[in-house]
Amino acid sequence: MRHHKKRRTLNRPKAQREALLRSLARSLVLKNGITTTSAKAKELRPFIESLVTTSKQNTLASRRVVASRLGSPEAVKKLHDTIAPRYEARKGGYTRIVRLGRVGNRVADMARIEFLA
Repeated sequence: MRHHKKRRTLNRPKAQREALLRSLARSLVLKNGITTTSAKAKELRPFIESLVTTSKQNTLASRRVVASRLGSPEAVKKLHDTIAPRYEARKGGYTRIVRLGRVGNRVADMARIEFLA
């Protein structure tokens, strides 16, 4: 039964969906903002916000947890050293999603997800 399992599957199997979220999160951390479809941005938001909350602890254990989810040492270093200290006093809501509508010949609604300043 699917009770309380309301997630977007993004028309992908679980392994592909996790790889997609990992790749989007890595790009978001390294570039501070990316443009993607609104469904992917909505699914990425809780994933990246939990990583930021974890990295605010700034312990070895938190670095290992974030590294296992992101898979990139550069992204882990940037998340712990520059992004997490910005939100030390904040309890959540580290990202913003700006809807762009349909861009070009795309069928899907596009959105920009970025970290708050």
